[in-house]
Amino acid sequence: MPRDTSDPATKAVLYRMVMPEHICPFGLKSKDLLERHGYQVEDHWLETREETDAFMERHGVETTPQTWIGEERIGGYDDLRVFFDLDPPKSERSDTSYTPVIAIFSVAAMLAGALTWVALGTVIAPRTVEWFVSITMTLLALQKLQDVESFSTMFLNYDLLARRWVRYGYFYPFLEAGAGILMTAGALLWLAAPVSIVIGAIGAVSVIKAVYIDKRELKCACAGGNSSVPLGFVSLTESLAMFGMGLWMFAKLFL
Repeated sequence: MPRDTSDPATKAVLYRMVMPEHICPFGLKSKDLLERHGYQVEDHWLETREETDAFMERHGVETTPQTWIGEERIGGYDDLRVFFDLDPPKSERSDTSYTPVIAIFSVAAMLAGALTWVALGTVIAPRTVEWFVSITMTLLALQKLQDVESFSTMFLNYDLLARRWVRYGYFYPFLEAGAGILMTAGALLWLAAPVSIVIGAIGAVSVIKAVYIDKRELKCACAGGNSSVPLGFVSLTESLAMFGMGLWMFAKLFL
């Protein structure tokens, strides 16, 4: 039901930075969020650094934007999301998230279906599974390649080969991406399949040792060096899928 905009409770006061060289993105998102929830926004621009600093000092806050609804100061954009029950309070938030992995797997599945449709005229076929695994490998490698340094650091926490040969952590994303791309194309399988088998086997053994034998609680580097995915089932699935895909592709060379 639309809000009664004549009710003062539906009016919000927003202070945000709007400067020639900088328009605060969180201010824009706060204004949009308020309007989408039916609030009339009294939009105040802080147009200079001096004006912004004076505002923060006056109200005892460290950041902008700041929103008031009625007499209550809600706070910044993150606080608004909590106010509208879009996010839990910070004290209740977990530092674990499977969102990146779910997004990658979902996109890989859709791309595999699209390739199957273009190539075979159907959405699901045995080749769909192959493309799903190889595309997933490529997308996961892309996440790692965004910051190889951070990935290699997190990787050293559990990978057995990287601990013995540190440079392996830097080569791994390129090996995964190369194998994934070649297996998607069905090209140079004599090279791609063994690479997939080796890195998949080492990864699986490393995860099993770290998680299921040593009982360590670590973050997985599978989605990049800043991943919040816990090391465990997802990491093991990735490694076993690479290992199995490599074996299958190697077998196809002789079929």
